[in-house]
Amino acid sequence: MRRNPNNSWNSSSALSLLKYSASKKYNISWELGNEPNNYRTMHGRAVNGSQLGKDYIQLKSLLQPIRIYSRASLYGPNIGRPRKNVIALLDGFMKVAGSTVDAVTWQHCYIDGRVVKVMDFLKTRLLDTLSDQIRKIQKVVNTYTPGKKIWLEGVVTTSAGGTNNLSDSYAAGFLWLNTLGMLANQGIDVVIRHSFFDHGYNHLVDQNFNPLPDYWLSLLYKRLIGPKVLAVHVAGLQRKPRPGRVIRDKLRIYAHCTSHHKSRKKIKLAGTLRDKLVHQYLLQPYGQEGLQSKSVQLNGQPLVMVDDGTLPELKPRPLRAGRTLVIPPVTMGFYVVKNVNALACRYR
Repeated sequence: MRRNPNNSWNSSSALSLLKYSASKKYNISWELGNEPNNYRTMHGRAVNGSQLGKDYIQLKSLLQPIRIYSRASLYGPNIGRPRKNVIALLDGFMKVAGSTVDAVTWQHCYIDGRVVKVMDFLKTRLLDTLSDQIRKIQKVVNTYTPGKKIWLEGVVTTSAGGTNNLSDSYAAGFLWLNTLGMLANQGIDVVIRHSFFDHGYNHLVDQNFNPLPDYWLSLLYKRLIGPKVLAVHVAGLQRKPRPGRVIRDKLRIYAHCTSHHKSRKKIKLAGTLRDKLVHQYLLQPYGQEGLQSKSVQLNGQPLVMVDDGTLPELKPRPLRAGRTLVIPPVTMGFYVVKNVNALACRYR
């Protein structure tokens, strides 16, 4: 972003871009910059939250006279990890321009890609860092614009474009699935993946467009999971920690309405659910690479494309009513309890 001597935004080149895009009738939503908390490091010139807010108001004023963009969506400020200085930037931005943006955006990175090891992807402490960040963002946003939408605009397992044979492997799926479940559980409507393929290693497909583990995980999630989030109580997990310790359970369970240490875990469905048929979708690594495999199997069958344009059928394994659900170690799974007709899921 070009700056004037007083550090205000020089929008001349942006206006040219807006006019060009309008001439092509491009349907675009807009955002200004990327990770403004890093501008000093990346560009040698910092910007504070209030100035960034003024920049967004200026962008809004540029959009409104252009007919095709007069009602275009505007998102921001797309901050990085909400450390103290970043929260201060967000606070200044929301105070000035909180009502200007349609959703507040930020990015999350789980771990430093230079030092990551495969077993780091299984650490529950790492999984929980996202929940803390969500609360920090929500606190600032709700101070100025209660109820304003918050989007996770970028999420990567490791920094610096990801880590080869880790960020694109089965192991990374634990962070990705935890991200999807935790965001939904805490009221975040939208999460965006930065890189479909090409740059770095946080990919959904490889260079030949073959789906990687996170692609299959995302596909199952979209096929099976609806927008309504349900509260879950798991007997045996709600334990009181000993003094000085925090309980971090290795079994993560999230529940939704459907769409219109190394040990296995066992789950018994309670109440009326115990009499229902269950469809099981268990994802496990496929091949000798184990957690670092770039292929997955669904209920024991490897997932591969039928041809260049045809996805395989994602077949569940039916489990009889009353059967205990057994989850093997380092496994991700979806369980669809059939014909529950839950009251919470009947209405949109």
